[in-house]
Amino acid sequence: MHEFGSIQVEKEEVVSFGKRFVPLTYHTDAELAKESIYRGLIASGWHTAALMMRLYTDHYLSKIANLGSPGVDEVRWDKPVRPGDVLSIRVTVLETRVSRSKSDRGIVRSSLRY
Repeated sequence: MHEFGSIQVEKEEVVSFGKRFVPLTYHTDAELAKESIYRGLIASGWHTAALMMRLYTDHYLSKIANLGSPGVDEVRWDKPVRPGDVLSIRVTVLETRVSRSKSDRGIVRSSLRY
């Protein structure tokens, strides 16, 4: 297991991302968000995923030998992320193997948690 971080969740980014991609009041309006089930402004799960991708890219992925990702198996948002929170990630390698179609390449399957 590897731990990386940190990145702070900025209110302006929460609102901007929310307005552009997930225009729900608990992502876009601090006053209206107080009336939501979250009782305040929270980051979109997709914004949180983007923040985690930034940490993952900065601290874990190879800048030389990275060929991209075949996809994501599961995404979960277990708790609200709020402006001012400082996030970090834990990466656990689950599996490494040689590619079936391109034997000169490998695949690393990891689990990420924030």
